[in-house]
Amino acid sequence: MKAVDSKNILTKKEPEKRLLIPLKKKGGRNFSGRVTVRHRGGGVKRSYRLVDFGQEKLGAPGKVTAIEYDPCRSGYIALVEYQNKEKRYILAPKDLKIGDEIICAEKAEVKTGNRMKLKNIPVGTLVHNIELEPGRGGKISRGAGNAAKILAVKEGYINLEMPSGEIRKVHQECYASIGQVSHPEKKFEKIGKAGRRRLMGWRPTVRGTAMNPPDHPHGGGEGKTSIGMPYPKTPWGKPARGVKTRKKKWTDKLILQRRKK
Repeated sequence: MKAVDSKNILTKKEPEKRLLIPLKKKGGRNFSGRVTVRHRGGGVKRSYRLVDFGQEKLGAPGKVTAIEYDPCRSGYIALVEYQNKEKRYILAPKDLKIGDEIICAEKAEVKTGNRMKLKNIPVGTLVHNIELEPGRGGKISRGAGNAAKILAVKEGYINLEMPSGEIRKVHQECYASIGQVSHPEKKFEKIGKAGRRRLMGWRPTVRGTAMNPPDHPHGGGEGKTSIGMPYPKTPWGKPARGVKTRKKKWTDKLILQRRKK
């Protein structure tokens, strides 16, 4: 099945200069120069778009003037112009069109692009860019095609079904945007060639089984030898693939059902 190309909705214009900041490359290294994220480096030069994830323009209606590509995220972004001529970028939800009017308010019309408190959104609605703590800005459901579903309202909390299948409670005073994040067909895209991968800032990855024993726990053996141990490991000997990494946190009480593998 061939995915529908949604790039034809993008506006052919330069990004808003006032909403751009330079993005310095780190090559996967931390402040001391050690590699903390492997296989990163190179890539084309990019500028970071300042996206409004919170309620900075609370109560002010705005008009969508452009839908743009953002090299720093999987979904598209929308340029919104407000009545005082100020412009802001927001995450563009699916089916949002140029010329649409949106608003961020405590209570508003349940329409794609509008942002409001969870307690005022009907059960069954899809939402994205959701706050985990009131006033801290959207933290979850921000990737291409992502959306959480409102299941119930109970004792000051909203039960949300996350994109992963996890069901958790979020405070009813938190804000969320209506709709699903744009570019849902992103998961069907194929990179196509190694050169494009390098342009995205990824360096080659060598399989552990292709290494020698001193370099990786999976290394050694003759030919295409299997892992040869009870479970897969990282280069540093820690369990990999499916092992639980979450430690006991106070937020565990807010998770009603774990994500589906």
